[in-house]
Amino acid sequence: MDQSHAYHYGVMRRAIDAIDAAPAPLALEDLAARMDMSPAYFQRVFSAWVGVSPKRYQQYLALGHAKALLRERRTTLETAQELGLSGTGRLHDLFLRWEAMSPGDYGTGGAGLEIREGRFDSPFGPVVAMGTDRGLCGLGFAAETGVEASLQDLRARWPAARFSEDPDALAPWVEAAFSGRGEARLQLIGAPFAIKVWQALLEVPSGHVTTYSDIAARIGAPRAVRAAATAVGRNPISWLIPCHRALRKSGELGGYHWGLPVKRAMLAFEAARGEG
Repeated sequence: MDQSHAYHYGVMRRAIDAIDAAPAPLALEDLAARMDMSPAYFQRVFSAWVGVSPKRYQQYLALGHAKALLRERRTTLETAQELGLSGTGRLHDLFLRWEAMSPGDYGTGGAGLEIREGRFDSPFGPVVAMGTDRGLCGLGFAAETGVEASLQDLRARWPAARFSEDPDALAPWVEAAFSGRGEARLQLIGAPFAIKVWQALLEVPSGHVTTYSDIAARIGAPRAVRAAATAVGRNPISWLIPCHRALRKSGELGGYHWGLPVKRAMLAFEAARGEG
């Protein structure tokens, strides 16, 4: 995977801080100066990463953009299948295959599971990947939390499993996940309620968002909004199961297990690619 991804994410992360600190939108020259870059170089970095100009990308990163997304590109999950959107939690030509582990197997804490793990670069900084022979079961972003903390976080989901370092076995699925081409296989390992929530997330198309209350309604538990939000936050396969597309009903971003700057970057990345 292109090692420049981590650099591009680092620039974007600094841009978020600069944009948030500014009382008004920043001109290209001002934003570039705050990051000690020339305007031309700064524009090249952003255009290479996401395909749009820094001025346009700044609009996607703005704190109010999530509310605009909710007004304009909210997916009502009850109608997703009618619109032909079901299962399009992906970009471009990525095909997702997934299967869920049985509740009984989940209840053992992963006993008998062989889980391979590896560290990779991604458009959103360092990422930790984990997978069984059936597919990826974990994808955690480490830009805000650190690689070791992300590894321990995912390992704790399945404390009885056996873990081994084997990035080569996972590389094709990880490459597909971030290139948007090919096939990525997933194995959903979680409690039955959580798996229903993750299945609902898979119905939210790239560039669109939904709400925690919509998710709760979709799985037949309209009063369980808080429980649905908790299950969204516990999603172990971030990006591919797009928990970053779930917002509060008010349009606020809500939380994100791997850090809100990563969530904002993902939403901005998808919005820009969708209009690019």
